[in-house]
Amino acid sequence: MAEAWKGALLQLALAFFAAFSISGHASAVETSPPIDPQISIHNGFVDEKRCASCHASQAAAFAKSNHAKAMAVADDSTVRANFDGARYEHDGVLTTFFKRGGRYFVRTEGSDGKQAEFQVKYTFAYQPLQQYLLDIGGGRLQALDIAWDTNRGEWFWLGTGRPAKPGTTYHWTGPFYRWNRTCIDCHSTDPQTNFRPETGKYQSTYVATSIGCQSCHGGGANHVKWAEAGAPQSLANFGLAPVDQDVCLGCHSRRAKLLGGHGPEKAFLDHFSPSLLRPGLYFPDGQILDEVFEYGSFQQSKMARAGVVCLDCHRQHEATLKAEGNAVCIQCHAETKPERFANFDPSGDFDTPAHTHHPAGAAGALCANCHMPERNYMKVDPRRDHSFVIPRPDLSITYGTPNACTTCHATQTNEWAAEMMDKWYGAGWRERPTIAHAFAGAVQNDPAAIEALRALVADREQAGIVKGSAIVEMGRLGGDAVFADVATAAASPDPLIRLGAAQAAGSLPPELRLNAIGKLLTDETRAVRVATVTALGNAPTNDLLGDQRRSFDVALEDLRAYVQANADMAEAQNAYGLFLMGQRQADEAEAALRRAISLDSSLAGAHANLAELYRATGQNEKSESTYAEAIKVSPEDPLLRYGHALSLVRAKNMPGAISELEASVRFAPVNAQYRITLAVALDSVGRTDDAFEMLGDAVANGSADANLLGTAIQYGLKLRRYPETLRLAEELARQQPDNAQLAGLIAQLRR
Repeated sequence: MAEAWKGALLQLALAFFAAFSISGHASAVETSPPIDPQISIHNGFVDEKRCASCHASQAAAFAKSNHAKAMAVADDSTVRANFDGARYEHDGVLTTFFKRGGRYFVRTEGSDGKQAEFQVKYTFAYQPLQQYLLDIGGGRLQALDIAWDTNRGEWFWLGTGRPAKPGTTYHWTGPFYRWNRTCIDCHSTDPQTNFRPETGKYQSTYVATSIGCQSCHGGGANHVKWAEAGAPQSLANFGLAPVDQDVCLGCHSRRAKLLGGHGPEKAFLDHFSPSLLRPGLYFPDGQILDEVFEYGSFQQSKMARAGVVCLDCHRQHEATLKAEGNAVCIQCHAETKPERFANFDPSGDFDTPAHTHHPAGAAGALCANCHMPERNYMKVDPRRDHSFVIPRPDLSITYGTPNACTTCHATQTNEWAAEMMDKWYGAGWRERPTIAHAFAGAVQNDPAAIEALRALVADREQAGIVKGSAIVEMGRLGGDAVFADVATAAASPDPLIRLGAAQAAGSLPPELRLNAIGKLLTDETRAVRVATVTALGNAPTNDLLGDQRRSFDVALEDLRAYVQANADMAEAQNAYGLFLMGQRQADEAEAALRRAISLDSSLAGAHANLAELYRATGQNEKSESTYAEAIKVSPEDPLLRYGHALSLVRAKNMPGAISELEASVRFAPVNAQYRITLAVALDSVGRTDDAFEMLGDAVANGSADANLLGTAIQYGLKLRRYPETLRLAEELARQQPDNAQLAGLIAQLRR
């Protein structure tokens, strides 16, 4: 049961040292920025002013970029929002923005649900929105979830639906909006979290408040020494690490941090584990859905496989495109093939109305508008998909995926767009290979999707991230039936495929995992090693000897380094506690889970795992009371209500169990497992009619879960309610046309 809470959110995150001693007002005499008390020149780094003293033109270009304005001390020169007594109200929460003594303040709902006053210490981002970091004590800086729209000049709430309750993860005072935890890695130069677990406080520092030269070029101490010596000595790359694409990817990706200190010449996959293409993050065709940034989509593209990198299109200092309009694309996509591509030919006559079917200069004639459609994040921030797909309105009709045609022509239908493409390009575009069918089938838990996913893995034209993601979905759907596929993927030269194999192994029976991925314990890539040892957490590893034991222990140190790097992240501590449970280290697991709860008391998974640990160790009373205490914190969490119900079943408290199961169904009405368990409980106390009605309602409302249908049929037969049972059996037969036993039952029911 603990497996149900294995998932972990991973990502946001600093400090209060003293009140600023200088006013935030700009002065005609004093134009230098205010001193930031969190700046600390770490070992190997220098003050960023040293860079600008020699590289003035690069510094001037960089100063214009959004990178340079990613974070700043809040003063009159950096704050863009209205703090002149402005008021903003949403869902009954009133927030007021004002200035006092040259400083900026916000009055709003605090972690205790009461109105309180908070000082704005820093601005966060520059455009199209700007957030504000508020000091709540203990070194914690929180990103207020009310932001300033710099284009419209108005305040707006970043959330959706109902606002989070004070004291929970997604309230603005909670862990998700903590700058030290979630944001710190990407908005400052060489940030150090410096979380103190013993006190729960932070002493975070950085070399520069915002992103600076040394964020991309690495520490400049050796370079300065070389320059000051008059360059007589030979020093590789003048004392600086060469910049490569991995520096960009460290921030422009959805990923979990494995180790701090990422920078140039430090491999991305040794410091981060990227999210693969999974439901909720990406559409079935691989387009961006959630806030995944650029890495995952770009990795799918032919450009990435051809060797194109970020700086082929973007200027490194200004962070703008190298050319305007289509000019950036026709650097490569011109009539003559560029010499740099040995195995790829991107040439062609694309920048013409004959290809675009739009007048030159029109929005529809821009390459990016068709092949890199935008999607809004944080409500006002449009970001482009980097998988460079062609518009596929046919897939939009079938799977609800977006396409550039109807994104631009919002009043038209996907059918209209498909007909237009047929007229322009013939019907051949409909037959182009796509990953959508396989991944859409996986989302529907269709066993037939396994073969489609297997075909993707075998396809030489597919990107590593697609194949790795396909392996993960195959493992989830197929279990031990895909053992050979996982073992084969574990031998791939592509680290993303090996990462997928390691993650997929977690879905295999524990006794098969070591044979499938054991070799990956010594993988050259840290992300793969951590995923491997995690998957082996509840596999039979206690009897490992010799080289295998040493390999396991080395990979275990990588896992512990990940836990240490995320010492302030409840999700990481929870995942480690789950691993320790699998290793049958009960005391250590309990300590890790209690750490997770202390970091975020509203994290349902940690409470549930702790309760399951108590159950597994025979402490049933503790298990039940742990669930009960957790429900006081998160009364609407269906996982907790379900787990509590099972603990009450063990305590032979069926009325209480049924009440909790009803709550779990109420809060998660589409979860078939909850309904089936409730039906079994109702039947056990003689309420079979209620069980049958409840399952029938689920089917009537669109549920087609085979197990739910099977349970409903069982109770329909028991009650001799044959007409309703026949309809249920016929629905199940549509899913299982080759089920002879079911066909016989239908024949009997019809007679």
